[in-house]
Amino acid sequence: MPARTHLSAIVGTGAIANAHASALRAAGDRARLVAVVDIEHDRARAFADEHGVPRVYPSLAALLAREAVDLVHLCTPPRQHTPLAIECLDAGVTVLVEKPPALSLAEMDELVAAERRSSAHVATVFQHRFGAPAVRLRRLAAAARLGRPLLATCATLWYRDDGYFAVPWWGSWDSEGGGPTMGHGIHQFDLLLSVLGPWREVRALAARRARAVHTEDVSMALVTFESGAVATVVNSLVSPRQTSALRFDFERATVEVEHLYGYTETDWTMTPAPGHEDVLSWWADAGPSSPSSHEGQVTAVLDALDRGDPPPVTGADARNTMEFIAALYASAFTGLPVRCGQIAPGDPFYRRMDGTGAPWAAVAAP
Repeated sequence: MPARTHLSAIVGTGAIANAHASALRAAGDRARLVAVVDIEHDRARAFADEHGVPRVYPSLAALLAREAVDLVHLCTPPRQHTPLAIECLDAGVTVLVEKPPALSLAEMDELVAAERRSSAHVATVFQHRFGAPAVRLRRLAAAARLGRPLLATCATLWYRDDGYFAVPWWGSWDSEGGGPTMGHGIHQFDLLLSVLGPWREVRALAARRARAVHTEDVSMALVTFESGAVATVVNSLVSPRQTSALRFDFERATVEVEHLYGYTETDWTMTPAPGHEDVLSWWADAGPSSPSSHEGQVTAVLDALDRGDPPPVTGADARNTMEFIAALYASAFTGLPVRCGQIAPGDPFYRRMDGTGAPWAAVAAP
């Protein structure tokens, strides 16, 4: 039996909230979902009835005033993530927030500052980090078992038609913070960054090719890492054959994964370099397998809470990914390379991801 059962609440009962509810249910006695919050009472009530949640609240403030919860899951639209996460931290409640955790580096730093003054913690949902193959790859890379990382490719090629953007807050800098770079490819390149470590420089472009939105619908980046490795990152919402793909070329092996919205063990392959066939045994010596999922990350969060540790992915981890996004947009919109640490307070791309403005801002949408 676990040392304690962690009482949880979900704020925002849209589609992604179902993944959180399922992950909490899979945790068994380790967690109990005791309340949900949504400004639309009927939707919240229907969600609560479906998942067997006893109480419904109209606001986070009402929840925090009445419930002694250990963990809040933020599943609201992105614009609300930072203020609601800070509200949780100020109340001493740990919060697991859906991506992106903030709409800008400025907001991200406000969130990190709130965590520093709180007894609680903030973690961001990046569930692709938690599948067994990704954990294994990071372990092998960190131990240099695969040799030096040389080259990587990261592609999130998805398709969203005009009807998708009928949701008012999608495709807007003010409410979503960006296009596929911010809201879709973020999972793939967060996993890329978690494997390859600190990045040094980004050279990028972004374009609005087909969708009547304020943000980009395509972006591309060339990335240099502190290790010397180089990578390409492509994010798209205009690609009819959808795929999510990562490839890592190390000195001794190529490791690849291709999936769509979540991988399993069978989606990964390893190809040894000539003379290095022994790497296959290291890859095969995997132990229990698990897919990328909210369940995997929620389990890791509960493990951390049991130990009294900050849950993964920490504010500092998420900030690294957010800074990469800001650098990509800054490079794309200025035409200049952007180095890690370059975007500081006072830089227009620190306050907003579109910074000085998208090049197409004054042009009619296609």
